[in-house]
Amino acid sequence: MRILITGGCGFIGSNLAIFLKNKIKNVKINSIDNLSRKGSRLNYKRIIKKKIKNFKNDVAKPNNFKSLPKFDLIIHCAAEPSIETSRKKIKEVFESNLVGTLNVLNKCIKDNANIIYLSSSRVYSMKNLFKLKKKGSVNENFNVENSKSIYGFTKLSSELLIKEYSYLHKIKYIINRVALVSGPWQFGKEQQGFVSLWIWRHLNRLKLNYIGFGGNGKQVRDVLHVEDLCELILLQIQKFKKINNKLMNVGGGKRNSLNLVQLTRMSENLTKNKIKIGSIKKTSPYDVPYYVSNINYVKKLYNWGPKRDLRKILADLYFWMKPNISILKKYF
Repeated sequence: MRILITGGCGFIGSNLAIFLKNKIKNVKINSIDNLSRKGSRLNYKRIIKKKIKNFKNDVAKPNNFKSLPKFDLIIHCAAEPSIETSRKKIKEVFESNLVGTLNVLNKCIKDNANIIYLSSSRVYSMKNLFKLKKKGSVNENFNVENSKSIYGFTKLSSELLIKEYSYLHKIKYIINRVALVSGPWQFGKEQQGFVSLWIWRHLNRLKLNYIGFGGNGKQVRDVLHVEDLCELILLQIQKFKKINNKLMNVGGGKRNSLNLVQLTRMSENLTKNKIKIGSIKKTSPYDVPYYVSNINYVKKLYNWGPKRDLRKILADLYFWMKPNISILKKYF
């Protein structure tokens, strides 16, 4: 079996490439990644040690696919994941996230390949998320019609494009609407990957801010360990012939949800450090106060659920970071 992972030197892509290489017999895994993101060159070193070849190409440019070998499956992880970046660099995000999907689909046609697409929980309407009760969760039928951010628009549009190609060209697909994922090899920022950022800042006694919604740190998210995501995708590959052309929410669910104040407390307990946390009251037009994935459907399909809780996620980040502080400093 030949698998291409787009964005294979990113956080999810590199973890997934190494995981699948270790788990599937007689598999040939390649990556396509332009190595433009911070940390991607460090992940590149990880995958080549596993004899996973990376094609240093941009998925937004169709000619970059012409010289690639034939694949049976493309796992499409490549994207500009920062929601805030999509406010300022609309053209770049559109090309990376939507044009990139178009180019991947054309490669699928050429190779007669299937596709697993990592979409996002940000396809859902912000207006409707504001109305969501604090103990509720979001299933696959939640509203996607209203504004969702340019980033969310490109991810939803990619989903629709995949379905159209499936209808026209009989491509088989799985679409995972992935919520917040964390774990080792995530180089977190305020805009994206904040769980990793929280541990890093506490470990190094650096300042943080609670941003938006009054600056009180009460925003809620659910978190999924990257290993749990990798295990699900392995199941999806193994069961692809029987389970395909499906769309599902993938996240940590209610049990793995927390707000920033709780994350701070857990980070303090783990690192034994207490840091200064500022308060910025102004809220981004792209932020939402609450999001928790309803993962009942994916559980039903694959008998899958997160095995690793929040403590495990934070501990794995901490014990990856602590012995490697000097190496990691330039990536955070």
